[in-house]
Amino acid sequence: MTVPYRFEQTAMAAEVAARWGHLSAGEESGDAVAVAGRVMLARPQGRLAFAELRDSSGAVQLFALASATKDFDEFARLRLGDWVGARGEVVRTKRGELSVKVGEWVLLAEARRPFGDKWRGVTDVETRYRQREVDLWANPQSRTRLLMRSQLVRRMRERLWDRGFVEVETPILHPIPGGAHAHPFVTRHRALDADFYLRIAPELYLKRLVVGGFERVFEIGRLFRNEGLSPRHNPEFTTLELYQAYADYEDMMALVEELVADLALDLCGSTSISYQGRPLDLAPRWRRATMAELVEEATGLPLSVHTPRDELARAAGDLGVPVEPGWGSGKLLLEVYEKTAEPSLWEPVFVRDYPAEVSPLARRHRSDPELTERFEAVVAGRELANAFSELTDPDDQRTRFEEQAAQHEAGDEEAMVVDAEYLRALEHGLPPTGGLGIGIDRLAMLFADATNIREVITFPTMRPERLHGGDPEPAPGADPGSSEGD
Repeated sequence: MTVPYRFEQTAMAAEVAARWGHLSAGEESGDAVAVAGRVMLARPQGRLAFAELRDSSGAVQLFALASATKDFDEFARLRLGDWVGARGEVVRTKRGELSVKVGEWVLLAEARRPFGDKWRGVTDVETRYRQREVDLWANPQSRTRLLMRSQLVRRMRERLWDRGFVEVETPILHPIPGGAHAHPFVTRHRALDADFYLRIAPELYLKRLVVGGFERVFEIGRLFRNEGLSPRHNPEFTTLELYQAYADYEDMMALVEELVADLALDLCGSTSISYQGRPLDLAPRWRRATMAELVEEATGLPLSVHTPRDELARAAGDLGVPVEPGWGSGKLLLEVYEKTAEPSLWEPVFVRDYPAEVSPLARRHRSDPELTERFEAVVAGRELANAFSELTDPDDQRTRFEEQAAQHEAGDEEAMVVDAEYLRALEHGLPPTGGLGIGIDRLAMLFADATNIREVITFPTMRPERLHGGDPEPAPGADPGSSEGD
């Protein structure tokens, strides 16, 4: 059978159900449609043959008769996964199944590989994530989650536009890594004979736009961090990052809780959702608590950045928290918080007032210079957002860059270096500004009730697979060493 170059589809499966769902058992509509999709179930029964045709909107049954269907014998031999186009009248069979009674049909693409059982789907995690194209057809929940993610990004954009934010694009290739603590990916630019880095954050470029007069600006895009894989981490991921002139971190708290609550209404129909079987209320106003307060609640110890470093180190050791010699009180407090307090935070909470030692781009707290006006929004035990009152003083920023550079020279590969271009921009004047980053993948996990970040990423990072030469290609369903949980 010759495969056509195109097929004129006149109705989707969902449209067939909506327009002709009123038909009674055995009733014919007199209306013909042309439908197309994958065969996800085939049941030849002598001179009759049935097939479930699935498209992106749903499924409809194909009903073929040897006496009425062109190339009936070939239709009866269709396999799971074949793409077909079919034309015929919409009817409801005597057994009550809404169907397209096939007059003619055409094979649009042959599925040469086994496709997974219609009833069980594809359950092997290696196959599901590596061969997402198979997973999407065999497991409808995967398609639902990725469609939800698409709606999430769309509605996030629309709600920010409604608030007066302008969407921009900033460089992916950076001459120096900056904007966050992370191991960068490095590549070589041949024409410039220089190393460039895949961006680990767009922060410094976006704030330069605020200097340039963009008072409300945001970017939704990919970031890249050369780190390990885990159920919460993928080396490339998507974030929303925004900056608002004349605002501080209190304004960012209000924006986060309002935006997340609005998105919950858009996607889930309510701010009261269930995550992993536990209720979760996303309605404002979320709790505000300092890092020191949460550490004391979790440990019973009144620890803070003002606790002597040796005392903090002893307390951390007693709590089973590893301690590095170069860490100051701020870094120690952060480590204690992350190991003892953060995992138990279920309802939304803004963890505020981070130590200056671990917040080189945040403005010092107006009432305590050892702290910064920084918060992280934590929901269901994981970070969802990170925000600051932005550091606007170029002299203070230079000092903190230099401290970071010294840590980098001492062996901390995640520490930042001095960004002279950003300092030059700050010297032109950055007004009081609030900045915010939200992890879109983690927000999608929350709304999709997923525990693994790979469930909401179309093609998550996997170990390279050898398909030509070397190791043989894994058989369908085999697991040659899944990186799940690394």
